Amino acid sequence: MKIGILGGGVAGLSTAIALKQQGFEVEVFERRKSTTQIGAGIVCWPNASFVLEQLGLLDEIESVAGIPTQMIRYSSEGDQLGSLDINELNQLMAYKSYSILRKDLMEVLTSSALKSGVTIRYNHKVRSIKTGANQKANVIFDNGQQIRPDLIIGADGRMQSIARQYVNQDNKPVFQNFVNWIGVFESQEALFPSLSIKDYWGVGSRFGVVPVSATKAYWAGGLACDSIGEKNPETYSDELLSLFHQWPEPITKIINGTPQHQINKIYVHDHHPIKAWHKNNVIVIGDAAHSPLPTSGQGACQALEDSYQLAKIFREYKLLQNTDKVPQFFEHFTELRMSKTTGITLAGRQLANSIFNTDPEFCIQRNLASKKVDYRATILGMAKGWSDALPLNV
Repeated sequence: MKIGILGGGVAGLSTAIALKQQGFEVEVFERRKSTTQIGAGIVCWPNASFVLEQLGLLDEIESVAGIPTQMIRYSSEGDQLGSLDINELNQLMAYKSYSILRKDLMEVLTSSALKSGVTIRYNHKVRSIKTGANQKANVIFDNGQQIRPDLIIGADGRMQSIARQYVNQDNKPVFQNFVNWIGVFESQEALFPSLSIKDYWGVGSRFGVVPVSATKAYWAGGLACDSIGEKNPETYSDELLSLFHQWPEPITKIINGTPQHQINKIYVHDHHPIKAWHKNNVIVIGDAAHSPLPTSGQGACQALEDSYQLAKIFREYKLLQNTDKVPQFFEHFTELRMSKTTGITLAGRQLANSIFNTDPEFCIQRNLASKKVDYRATILGMAKGWSDALPLNV
């Protein structure tokens, strides 16, 4: 069976590795000129670490990642609103959590894919997908090339997924009324000795810092906004300083210490959950299927889970020898993944609506409520939810 994967991000590459390990002929088609490095960093929570271990990549990840110890929530004035013990979460789920720069994660995935024999074809932007003979799809690229593999896996992201358009007849993402500035900060000074994630909440604004080492962290500053505005990279630092200059340190130090050209500005979108992830011989995964907001903490983690569950069901259905079971495989995979990813998408929206609420009185009450949260129960809920459908025995 020949498998074509559209998109060389986390979902596409991890799935390519998992399927190549089973003996499938896999090609990845990526629209960019090289491996994508969009995004500052991610936390691979224990559910993602489990998948990375199954792929044989956990040791490589650990060599370039940090192990955060706790997540502390503050008000924009520096008042502590609560803390979550990440070590306890790790113990419940039997795997560590890793903070990692996205570029480092992508380098590990790309290197592993190439070493395993996966072909990655860059400069292949999908123009269209059309149904051909025997209800098999043809993929046409902007460069004029076409492919017609036995199975097409659409992992082409949230913003312009042609695979989602083919499956769902619509691929328009939903703007969620906030903007993020993101970047990576490095220093000679050990500003993050405990590797604690720090999350500061204001009125309609937020600043989060995730250490990767004692001297390095990725960060995001967010602001509620009603519409999508202009993006001028030359003004990003000034925009951030105008918003956060009175917030607790080290926020100003982080903004000033991040080179202007390494700051990105993203008007944040997700997708409404959809009921069908497949059509004919095309199935969508990752952000093309379910694209939670950054507030979910699970975007890349769920992309990795897709790769694990996809490969597991491939093996159960023995698709290497029997392609007739592809329709049943599609149904099984969608049924397995739909509920969990939908819940994560909706939870991410709920948290974003709270964080980026612009009513001062609401934010006062929100912060007071945060101080009263039973974070031990929160950890247990996270462990149970994130381990769903995985053999983690929580």
